Amino acid sequence: MITESGGKMFSSNGKTADFDGTVQKCKEAGGSIATPRNAGENDAILYFVKHFNTYAYLGIKQSLIPGKFQPLKGAKLSYTNWYSNEPSGRGEEECVEMYTDGTWNDKKCSKSHLIVCQF
Repeated sequence: MITESGGKMFSSNGKTADFDGTVQKCKEAGGSIATPRNAGENDAILYFVKHFNTYAYLGIKQSLIPGKFQPLKGAKLSYTNWYSNEPSGRGEEECVEMYTDGTWNDKKCSKSHLIVCQF
């Protein structure tokens, strides 16, 4: 399945993996883990999350400062959609997942979540 937003293509085949596995699978496909830069791109990822009715990892990880997050490419987060009172892991939850309502939560990186890639 494919959808498009903001000049980026987003794709998922419904398979799941942990965070590192998701990063690897997207790289093998010639893309990268989906990282929303605005509400439109967040909605494009949400399309797959709702379709497969499961959470997805985003290409955002905790920085060297506990509780602060940044895209994998190391820039600043210009857009966020945290669920109320998130992030709450206090340094223990280094990855970011998207809920089925499109909001974000910090989470341990070992859970198996939907693979959504961007190209």
